[in-house]
Amino acid sequence: MYHLPVLKNRRTLLERGEKFISDVYFTDCNLRGRLYGDTCPFESITVFQTAKRIPYSEAVQQNFQPCKVGDSFGPTWWTCWFKIALKIPEAWKGKEVHLRWESDGEGMVWRDQEPVQGLTKEGEKTSYILTECLTENEPYSITLFVELACNGLFGAGQGSMIAAPDPNRKYTLQKAELVVFNREVQELLTDFEMLLDIVKLLGEGEQRGYQALFTMNEMVNLCDPANPGTWSKARSLAQKFFSQKNGESQHIVHAMGHCHIDSAWLWPYEETIRKCARSWVTAVRLMEKNPEFIFTCSQVSNISYLIQDGNLPSGESMVRQFLEGQNFFKAEFGQYCKEFWLPDTFGYSAQLPQLMQGSGISRFLTQKLSWNLVNTFPHNTFFWEGINGSLVLTHFPPGNSYEMKGRVEDLINTLKNNKDKGRANHSAVLFGFGDGGGGPTQLMLDRLQRVQDSDGLPRVHMSNPDRLFSELQADSSLLCTWSGELFLELHNGTYTTQAKIKLENRRCEALLHDIEVASCLALTQTAGFEYPTEKLQKLWRLLLLNQFHDVIPGSCIEIVVEDNHCSHDIIFESLKLLIHLKQRGKRKDDLWFVGVSPVTASAWLSELQADGSVRMENGLLSAVLDNMGRLVSLILVQTNREAISDGCFGNQFVVFDDVPLYWDAWDVMDYHLQTRKPIVDVTRPVEVVSTGGLRGSVKFSLQISGKSSITQEVILDANCPYIKFKTKVDWAEAHKFLKVEFPVQVRSPNATYEIQFGHLQRPTHRNTSWDWARFEVWGHKWADLSEHGFGVALLNDCKYGYSVYQNIMTLSLLRAPKAPDANADMGQHEFTYAVMPHAGSFQEAAVIQHAYNLNFPLRLIHDVKVAQPWSAFTLNTSAVILETVKQAEGKKNALVIRLYESHGSSVSAVLSTSLSVQEAWYCDLLERPDTAHPNSWSMFYKDIFL
Repeated sequence: MYHLPVLKNRRTLLERGEKFISDVYFTDCNLRGRLYGDTCPFESITVFQTAKRIPYSEAVQQNFQPCKVGDSFGPTWWTCWFKIALKIPEAWKGKEVHLRWESDGEGMVWRDQEPVQGLTKEGEKTSYILTECLTENEPYSITLFVELACNGLFGAGQGSMIAAPDPNRKYTLQKAELVVFNREVQELLTDFEMLLDIVKLLGEGEQRGYQALFTMNEMVNLCDPANPGTWSKARSLAQKFFSQKNGESQHIVHAMGHCHIDSAWLWPYEETIRKCARSWVTAVRLMEKNPEFIFTCSQVSNISYLIQDGNLPSGESMVRQFLEGQNFFKAEFGQYCKEFWLPDTFGYSAQLPQLMQGSGISRFLTQKLSWNLVNTFPHNTFFWEGINGSLVLTHFPPGNSYEMKGRVEDLINTLKNNKDKGRANHSAVLFGFGDGGGGPTQLMLDRLQRVQDSDGLPRVHMSNPDRLFSELQADSSLLCTWSGELFLELHNGTYTTQAKIKLENRRCEALLHDIEVASCLALTQTAGFEYPTEKLQKLWRLLLLNQFHDVIPGSCIEIVVEDNHCSHDIIFESLKLLIHLKQRGKRKDDLWFVGVSPVTASAWLSELQADGSVRMENGLLSAVLDNMGRLVSLILVQTNREAISDGCFGNQFVVFDDVPLYWDAWDVMDYHLQTRKPIVDVTRPVEVVSTGGLRGSVKFSLQISGKSSITQEVILDANCPYIKFKTKVDWAEAHKFLKVEFPVQVRSPNATYEIQFGHLQRPTHRNTSWDWARFEVWGHKWADLSEHGFGVALLNDCKYGYSVYQNIMTLSLLRAPKAPDANADMGQHEFTYAVMPHAGSFQEAAVIQHAYNLNFPLRLIHDVKVAQPWSAFTLNTSAVILETVKQAEGKKNALVIRLYESHGSSVSAVLSTSLSVQEAWYCDLLERPDTAHPNSWSMFYKDIFL
């Protein structure tokens, strides 16, 4: 009697299983080769091409031309509309019938004037189900349309994903046909795939892995691909394996369908709208078919067509992001969000916990910190504490991805990588194609269904954010707390890339601030004045959209940069029009407010010395510049204290080689610091522009290279405690990094940097890997290095990249990456920075106020008659900043006054106003009454309704 041999060779059995479902090997006789049955060509297929993105109603009226499989279309960013006439063979009755479609572009199927299915080869969506079981009553002749975007899931990079787009690329229709789909084969393939993954990932040391191996091998023995009658026996073996239950203590993963879509990145904003449509309509169809499936959509801009970069927007911009987002959810869904869902961002300001709490949010999910280049963040579930002590429950999915695919690997990584084992027994698994859209697929759902409660793997619950965080909160007593910023040790080149975007963003923020203040004051002083509510809201929303994390950081393609400049121009011109109307008095109900400041002191310059140097003084500062415009000396007159290090030069321009490992526009690597080259080629030595009075100034020019140059005016104004450096750069470099250095006579282990509504300290040494990973950091309008009794502040009007190492303060000025925008930062740039030596601490020296002055300068208006001085608001302490005055949401005769404590202290403050106030109360950032701290100013910000 013959006995089947019992085989124990792991490698041969494993590879046997792999080949049995391979789409490359043995497809003539393996299971994969039986996935599709009979095929049938379309009755006809025609096409209409256009350079525009047009609606369906317009597209179907166009003239369509014959085409065929193998034809190419385009170029990049064009749209092709295909009209498909098909007839299903009657012999396919009782079969599942698909429209099979494969192309290089992103497609959308339209049926009966409705979008019904996204088609993206890169997103594993290559077929549309016409019927799951063809019956007599269903239509056999059908007309469909396919809208094809001439770009891939990740744009159209020439040679690599992040390269600049190829504008001439063509997109090929590779497959278009009707096909019989064998659902039972697909189910078996999923069984085999999951078993194979368990074998591979549990390894040779796990009993469960060997059970999977021998189960899979027996399935191959039982399953004859050519005999459907054998398939059910093989499936029964798989179901028996997967149905073996887990223990009660097993980790629970909360599986949530997810589709993060970058609002603009390697494609333009307009294409994002269609990406959303393709992704969302597919998700809706999946929810209709799978009642247990929950799809998590986190981006307001993708629903209403607002997620932003976590470092660069101002505090007020961040408040408006939360306000606009929460108002949208309240209006559309009847409730506010409890979670801040930020899976993909380039940094996490230490102010975020407070802003979340003030916006009704106590939970935070993100993932990007897993990209850290140097240090591994020590937690996945923890409490994050902001600079004022605000706490939010925070979760980083341990699988280190926001676009998992429902595979065994995702579950194993979630369990293995969890750094809070024993403290948190619940984790998120976010599954679905992301960044470029796509979202979940039926296959992902089928995978997760197999292992929802299977021995050896975490238990899988189809879940939602509220359920996840409720479980985490309920068992949070042992969770750790992380205080301060969550610093991403990567993408720190984005603090500098695309300098014009950052300059325009800063100026738009300032202009919106000024117009809101002026409009509020006009509202209180002029009868009949109409606050421009709708106009300002529209402009704010446009600005907030452009603060998305691949736009304001500058890590986007050139067409997105151009769109961004156009958006900023719209904001500039619209706000200038409002200013112009007020200045000219063209509307009787408008007032224009002018700040007037009489100046009695003066600044003066000495004559140029023989060596080309010049001295500048204004009674507060005394500076000596050499013929290159470098500071040889900078003395604080009050204390006769020299600020510049002996034998060194302040305002020293330096250039570095800047070639990252891969992410060109995103990253600057630590090794760039080894390539420092001072710029010393003088093309025009220092010459006097203004000898003194209200302003003394000199100008000079330097040559960076044969293609790039710097022209700078060094300015010392009367009564001004800082020297300004008004700079013009003609920039035509490739992979270079321009900075300016100030070596100062200050020693301190920490430097201080402004962030949104506050500041934080970072080390000036490199003692640990956490320290030296901060070789390039971000800040807003100022950075300060102080020791007891003396310090130096570096101010700017549009820069965000800093480095303070030991006693050298450095401001990052310009980069020159070539991907994804080959022309990034090329051309002319204008910006201003300033250096301010001071006595005492930066708080005592009013560094914060002077940084505001640099960014919100007084307008110089000649021959103005000074009327009676008038002030709308007055504070009795310099520690509190009155940041914003705006009209209250939905209340025409109410103002919101936003203040924050800027020194890092607890302080009692009195806000006085000359306005006629009937009632005042505290409110949160959503402008709801806040009764939590009715008489306290110890919070770092506080809003007041008037």
